[in-house]
Amino acid sequence: MKPVALTVGEPAGIGPDLCVMLAQTQRRQPIVVLGDRAVLQQRAAQLALPLTLCEYDGGAVETAPRRLSVAHVATRQTVRAGLLDPANAASVLAMLRRGAEGCMNGEFAALVTTPVHKGVINDAGFAFTGHTEFFAALTGTPHVVMMLVGAGMRVALATTHLPLRAVADAISAESLTTTLQILQRDLIHRFHIADPHILVAGLNPHAGESGHLGDEEIRIIEPVLAQLRTQGMRLTGPLPADTLFQPARLAGADCVLAMYHDQGLPVLKYASFGAGVNVTLGLPIIRTSVDHGTALDLAGSGKANDGSLAAAIALAMQMIAPDEHV
Repeated sequence: MKPVALTVGEPAGIGPDLCVMLAQTQRRQPIVVLGDRAVLQQRAAQLALPLTLCEYDGGAVETAPRRLSVAHVATRQTVRAGLLDPANAASVLAMLRRGAEGCMNGEFAALVTTPVHKGVINDAGFAFTGHTEFFAALTGTPHVVMMLVGAGMRVALATTHLPLRAVADAISAESLTTTLQILQRDLIHRFHIADPHILVAGLNPHAGESGHLGDEEIRIIEPVLAQLRTQGMRLTGPLPADTLFQPARLAGADCVLAMYHDQGLPVLKYASFGAGVNVTLGLPIIRTSVDHGTALDLAGSGKANDGSLAAAIALAMQMIAPDEHV
């Protein structure tokens, strides 16, 4: 069984805590942590949790409680829990690159990421808008789709990390078509849903109110959905976002496509925060992530919740091709 790669993320945040907490349990899936050994050992001491680190050399991977296989990615400066340091941003990007490249060359079966801090990475001089965009560029993938999974819901996004004033201009017939095609394909091949039913939100209040509150639904969204339906896709919409998330409507759907980040994700995170999973669709690799940020105030405190990490690992295992489960 190929191991799953797990990145420590921002070393001053709760990523190291989550990895140390993970190590306390017996693991069915072999997991290789990508990060600085000293940071992990220091954080284990802060949390008063036993931890033995084993160097990963491409061979056997530890799965026993209190033991963790680590592929060392050194930080440049000593890490203090809760205190950001731009000098360590390069090592954060290095662990992301190591994990993605390991997946692409067949070393790892999937990549699971803990949170990074976008601000400090940019402060260090690296243009970085998020994991999703970073992995798209690294793998040469021209179009990816961000989807969150939790509380029985799947919510994908037509646009990701954009200022609200830029969202309407970013929604074109071409981009929306590609997003829906990727979503359809990965729901079938990654999530094993034979005939997905996707609910599509409108962009404007009341889905445009027949053009009185915006015409993007009439000009762009409705024609795209009509064209894709002729290809056999089961698409319902565009629907007003304020009534889309009713349980009765969701019960007959496999996924919701929201037009922008804060249209769909607040609903899902309200229902599942701390146990949700972020998935990047369209990549040539499997990548899942926790649904929360670095939580600098909780780092080293023993108060971090590892539910989202456990869910991210479990979902990655479900997405791995059946012949990887031995």
